[in-house]
Order: sequence, then structure tokens, then C-alpha cells
Amino acid sequence: MGRAQDGSPGQSSSATSTATDAAPRRIVLAALILVAAVANLNLAVANVALPDIGDALDASQVDLNLIAVGYSLGLSASVLYLGAVGDRYGRTALLLLGTAGAVPFSLLAAWAPSTEILFLARVGGGLCAGMAFPTTLALVSALWSGQARTRAIALWSGIGAAFAALGPLAAGWVLTEFWWGSVFLLTIPLAVFALVLAWIVVPSHVNESTEPVDHLGGVLSVLLVGSLVMAINLTVLPGEGVVIAILVGVVLVAGTGFVLRQLRTAKPLYDLRVAARPTFWVAAVAGLVIFGSLMGAMYVGQQYMQNVLGYSTVAAGAAILPGAVGMVLVAPRSATLVVRYGSRVTMLSGYVFVLAGFLVMLLLWTEDAAYWPVGLGYFLVGVGVGLSGTPASNSLTGSVPVQRVGMASGTADLQRDLGGAIMQSVFGSLLASGYSGSIAAQISSSPDGSKVTATTEAALQKSFAGAEAIAARYPQYADQITSAAREAFLAGDQWAYLAGIAAVLIGAVLVAIFFPRHARERELHAAYQPPETTT
Repeated sequence: MGRAQDGSPGQSSSATSTATDAAPRRIVLAALILVAAVANLNLAVANVALPDIGDALDASQVDLNLIAVGYSLGLSASVLYLGAVGDRYGRTALLLLGTAGAVPFSLLAAWAPSTEILFLARVGGGLCAGMAFPTTLALVSALWSGQARTRAIALWSGIGAAFAALGPLAAGWVLTEFWWGSVFLLTIPLAVFALVLAWIVVPSHVNESTEPVDHLGGVLSVLLVGSLVMAINLTVLPGEGVVIAILVGVVLVAGTGFVLRQLRTAKPLYDLRVAARPTFWVAAVAGLVIFGSLMGAMYVGQQYMQNVLGYSTVAAGAAILPGAVGMVLVAPRSATLVVRYGSRVTMLSGYVFVLAGFLVMLLLWTEDAAYWPVGLGYFLVGVGVGLSGTPASNSLTGSVPVQRVGMASGTADLQRDLGGAIMQSVFGSLLASGYSGSIAAQISSSPDGSKVTATTEAALQKSFAGAEAIAARYPQYADQITSAAREAFLAGDQWAYLAGIAAVLIGAVLVAIFFPRHARERELHAAYQPPETTT
């Protein structure tokens, strides 16, 4: 079967009804979902391996934070720029290139000899995902319209998020048989299959733009997002005040330059006037909070289950299955809720479930917790993401003309990736700070605290893995050391869950106040679309 062909740059969306005639619509959608699944799976597989990575590479808690967030960093920093590149030069070509690039970076991550190389491999993989991931939603939005688009986005959102939730289970299983690097090989068979299927069935060109790309704006967006994520991650690292100050300076300069550039250029990379539409900016913030909550909960939860509860990697991976079940069950139904009640009500209902999930984690995830509160917390968050993800993404794509859908899809991906990067960074920073502070307080209050050398105290404060290494060196104190490390971890993760609760409450207030009600939302979306693209 040859490459599917359809459309040309600048073609109106009247061709979308026949855009997938070369292959059944369900197969095209399946190919796009599988490509997105490569990125979603890669986002999640590192979390379950963090304790093993800490042991094998002598990684600090900050090192682990950077490894966990590296993929999101590369992806979030590049999606706006690469979304515009795909709009202009070919979404499908960019999709295929990014999917192919996932393979060598996965191999590099699997055999990385140090935390620095592993971090760079994760960032590189994220950049490749930045080519492929935003184009999947852009193509969905270009090939479908009306209620069919809402249903397709619901499947794209729900199944993609479920892959992110299922990743730790698969990673946990391979860790029982192989070394820590094997988790990064999981996506290679999926990437190869998705690449071949997309090559065969996805149309080469659909409703692309003929406008030039604002490359300067693209570079500024990469500097802005990348520096922001790195600055957040390094805030708890002692002695790095100068580096943090430089990164904050880059954020301010790049952010100011980006805004000025977008307001002054005739063909902006990111049209701030479009972004100011209430159905756009509120949906963008709402999705950032909701998807960030999922990634943050998975990041801290995997370490909690293995370090505090003593779960095996397989058990820890399986423990989050209720979250995947919640997303898969609810996401397709959220499309019906959007059509019937509007995006505002559907998003707010999702926030209620995510908030309930964080409250369970804060109050019931203790040192000797049974499994049911763990499963319940993940199920509630999964239901919340399943409810809120579809209206957030659908509202973005409905707020722009189809020729500029790369801006909307890039923002939708930024919701996931920047939200995940920021929430993981914030959660990780609070976890590391709370952990280190608790260890220091326990040592200072201990009758034998004066006997602990500065070197040993530094190792204990470094991470849970560092404490376990000290416990192995001093078996006579192993129980006390492990108990202190668990107490310290719980002190840190409480701050992380409180931050999640605060973010969810702020997001819910923004949606309740600023997002239009159902009737007004329909009017606005109709006004935002040129007549030939409405259905």
C-alpha cells in the first residue's frame, strides 16, 4: 500500500471529509494515537526506575529529578516552535522524523554510563517527541471536524494518558528481569510499528499553511520554556545560586523578547491575540494543571511505593492501574459531556476528582498504608484527567483556524509537557527540600547526632538511595537509618501533595470565573472558525 496523499498547503478544510479516504478513518486515528503513545510511554517509564538508577549511578535526589523531567523538558521547550514548523513544511514528515528519532535516543538512555549522559538522552528523546507529538493532535484536528473531532480528541487524549499510566507497569516488569536501562527500550518496538503504520496510512499534507515560520520567535520560546523548567529544578540545589540567577535572567529576557516579537511581527509564531481568547488561554491553563497533576502524582508515587511501602517495581507499576482504568472509562464519555453541557462544566467536574485524589494521597498515604488508598488516589486522579483532558484540548483546537492548528496542538502538548515538567519540578524540589530538612533535623535532635560525620550526613541528605547505601555500610544502625529516611520522605511528599492541591484549586477558580458557559462557548467557537471550516 502506498503513502496516503491528501491536500496541499493552504487547502481549505472542505477536503477533510475525504482526507482519510486512502485508509479507513479508524486506522488513521489508530496510527496517530500510537505515535502519541510513544511519547506518553517515554514520559512515564523513567519514574519506576528512579530508585534503581539512584543506586546504579550514585544519583542525588536532584539528579533523579532532572532525569525524570528531562524528557518533558525537551518536549515542552520545543512543541510551540515545531508545531509551527509542521504547519508550514509538513506535519506528517515531522511526525515520521520524530518517531524515528525516538529509537537512537532510547538506546543511548538504556546504556548511559552516567547521570549526565542519561539526562541528555532524555532531553534528546523529548526533542524528537516535540516533532511527533504536537503533529498528532494537529492532524486529528485537520482531518476531523465538529462532533467527530471531539470524539477523536477524546480517544487521543484518554488512550494517550492511559499509555502514560501503563508505562510504569511495563517498566516494573522488565526491571525484575533486566537492568535499569531496559525500561528505555520498551518504546522501541512501539515506535517502529507506529512509524511504519503512519508512513502507510497518514496523509502527507492536510490543510497546511503557506505563511513563513517565525524562527526567531521559535528560538526564544525554546529558551524561555527550557530555562524556566531548569530553574525550577535547581532551586533546591545548594551552591547553585549563580546558575539559578542566570536561568531566571534568561527566562525574563527570552520571555520579554518573545512577547514583543509576537506582537510586532506580521506572521507571529504564537498569535497572542488568539491566545487571549477565553476559550484558548483558560483551556491552556486548565490542561497544564490537570496533566501536570497526573505526572506529578506518578513521579512522587512511584518513589513512595518503592521507598516507603517496600513495593517491588512490578507491584509499584501495577498499583497505578486504577488510574489508567479511570482514564479509559471516562475519556470517551467526556466527549458526550462536552457536547451536552459544555467544556466548562466538564473541566470543573474533572478538577473535583483530581482534588479528591490529592486529598487521599495527603491524608492516607502513610508509612504503613494498605493498598486501597493507593489505588483509590490514582483512580480519582485518572477519572479527573479523563474528564478534563478532552474539553481542554478540544477547546484549544476549536479556537483557531485549521491552517494554524499547530499553534493549538502545540499548546495542547505544552499543557501535558510543561505541566508535567513544572509539576514534577515543583514536586521534586519540595520533596528534596523536605527530605533533606527532615534528615538534618533528625540528626541534630538525636543523642548520637554528634557522632555523624559531615560526609555521612551529606550522603544521608542526598536521597533515599544514599541513606540505603549508608545503612548497608552500617548494618547495626540499618533499621534506624531506614526508618529515618522513610520519615524524611513522607515529610517531603506532604509538601508536594499540598502544592498539587493548591494548583488544582487555583485552576478550578480560573475555569469557573473566566471560561464561557455552554451557549457562549458555542457562539465563540463558531465565530473563531472561517465559514468553510465549520460543521
